Amino acid sequence: MKKYILTLDEGTTSARAIIFDECGSVVSLAQNEFTQIYPTPSFVEHDPIEILSAQYSAITECIIKSGLNVQDISCVGITNQRETVIVWNRLTGEPVYNAIVWQCRRTAPLCEELKSQGLEQYIADTTGLKIDAYFSGTKIKWILDNVEGAREQAERGELLFGTVDTWLMWKLSGGKIHATDETNASRTMLYDIHNLCWDKRLLEILDIPESMLPTVQKSGSVFGDIDIMGVPLSVCGVAGDQQSALFGQHCVNVGDVKNTYGTGCFLLMNTGETAVKSQNGMLTTIAATTQNAPTQYALEGSVFIGGAVIQWLRDEMKLIETAAQSEECALNVRDSAGVYIVPAFAGLGAPYWDMYARGTICGLTRGAGRNHIVRAALESIAYQTNDLINAMQNDAGITVTSLKADGGASKNKFLMQFQADISNINVICPDNAEATALGAALLAGITAGIIKDTNNINISATTFTPRMESDERSHNLSGWKRAVNSTISFTKE
Repeated sequence: MKKYILTLDEGTTSARAIIFDECGSVVSLAQNEFTQIYPTPSFVEHDPIEILSAQYSAITECIIKSGLNVQDISCVGITNQRETVIVWNRLTGEPVYNAIVWQCRRTAPLCEELKSQGLEQYIADTTGLKIDAYFSGTKIKWILDNVEGAREQAERGELLFGTVDTWLMWKLSGGKIHATDETNASRTMLYDIHNLCWDKRLLEILDIPESMLPTVQKSGSVFGDIDIMGVPLSVCGVAGDQQSALFGQHCVNVGDVKNTYGTGCFLLMNTGETAVKSQNGMLTTIAATTQNAPTQYALEGSVFIGGAVIQWLRDEMKLIETAAQSEECALNVRDSAGVYIVPAFAGLGAPYWDMYARGTICGLTRGAGRNHIVRAALESIAYQTNDLINAMQNDAGITVTSLKADGGASKNKFLMQFQADISNINVICPDNAEATALGAALLAGITAGIIKDTNNINISATTFTPRMESDERSHNLSGWKRAVNSTISFTKE
């Protein structure tokens, strides 16, 4: 009999459930979007209860659509939006505040305070991260400082913190599991990625009680049982979405590179057992590994607004009706007519790390129309990714010749071809675009013993090769650099 793995894929805009068979093929999939909450400009929140409801509804629908019984499922893998913070009462199970999303910039002033205290080097050396509102630590402090009674409850040991994986496991286990994995912990700006423990100095600096924090385990390990439709299923794999995609794309050798084109874009390079320190704005993070494997590391570059720029075209600008329509618009014109969009809606990530940058459109002329704007938005995703590739090559001393792509926007053939053209590399897109969910499934399946050899996993793919002339590439990249500089200078006061 075939054995099946249920993966919970809790992203930034939707909760999905996917059932994989032991060969990595998708058996069934269900997805529910949830509300994006914007209390003020640059603040982004989610309702933790809505996340849980959306996820459980997706699980139920996925299992029903598959025609399987819950008992046919061997184990569960979980992958999640990273850095998003939920704080809840361990006695009531109720969140004390909305989830503060990774995109939220409300703690930028606190980050400036930390920088003024000279903590940048210590935090980089210890956590592999930069001081930025992106990461979890300052979000936890904000909740404790701004939610009435929260700090007093935390000091009494009544509050728990978790990223979304922890929240889901805690709720679905009836409060029996309060844990996370190394990849999620490594994104909190509180975790020592070398000694593999919560850093007491950083907890003291941010005034966060250690009693709030979850136990940290290997990505591929047994976390405990959760209740799925009345049946206990063992969670055997947990990884933050980007490290999960790295594992799902089989980037397990030094120098392997993948980029996930999701709400944001996240480029990771496996650096093996060496934690490479970046000199070019990259982050050092822990890669997903199984229980008995040595800890592996990765260099990571983050683009805050990737596929989200397509949502912006659809929902705010009303230039397209569906995300898929963006490809048609882009192909209706020869080029962007000199238009560049820098979608710094939530600041600029790597390699610039400008928390205050805001989006700009440059190069507009009277002849620029809807199709040019849409094309420029798509091109901005590739330009930002190319910035990461260049920075990562300089850090690791490795020339990138191919890029494995996954995520929703990787289905856009125009974007993938433009990425190959502008970066002058091969872009490899698996026919199964579910690399993030697959990574968690592989971790769980290996841990549970139902996947013995990942070489049996289906990895058929389409390859996009560069076609752009070097002069045109240089001209386009020069324009992009000018647009980024204009964006940065606009916010300098």
